[in-house]
Amino acid sequence: MNNIHILLVEDSPGDARLILEAFKESHLKAKISIAVDGVEALAFLKHEGGYAAALRPDIILLDLNLPRKDGRELLEEIKEDDDLKSIPVLVLTTSSSRDDIIGSYERHANSFITKPADMDEFMQVVSSVENFWFDVAKLPPHDVSAKKD
Repeated sequence: MNNIHILLVEDSPGDARLILEAFKESHLKAKISIAVDGVEALAFLKHEGGYAAALRPDIILLDLNLPRKDGRELLEEIKEDDDLKSIPVLVLTTSSSRDDIIGSYERHANSFITKPADMDEFMQVVSSVENFWFDVAKLPPHDVSAKKD
C-alpha cells in the first residue's frame, strides 16, 4: 500500500525524529503529520482552526503521555466519535504499565506497543507496524458512511 497518511501524536522531538527516519527507510510512500499534544491532534482530526484542509489519516500512532490532553483522553474521544472511530489507533509509548495496556484496550486501541530504547529495536518495531498495518491488514476507507462491499 502506498500514499498512506499517518498522524503521529508525539511530544518528544527525539522519538518523532526516530519514527520519521524509520518510515523514510521503508518502501512506503507515507505522508506523516505530527501533532505534539492531544488538543492539536483533535483539532487536526476535526479540521478545526489551521487544520481545515488536513487529510484524514489512515492510521494514528499515539503516545499516551502528552501535555494539555493526554493520549488516554484523546483515544477515548476518537473512539467515541462516529466520524473518527474507524481510524486505527496504535498506542506507541514508553509505558509498559499493566494499567496503561488494559486502559488502552478498554478505550478501543487497535494495538499497544512499548517503544524500545535501543535504536535497532525501535527500527524493527516500526518495520513490524508497517508490515502488518500496510501490507497485511485492510484499512477502512476514508468515507465510512459509504458502506459498500
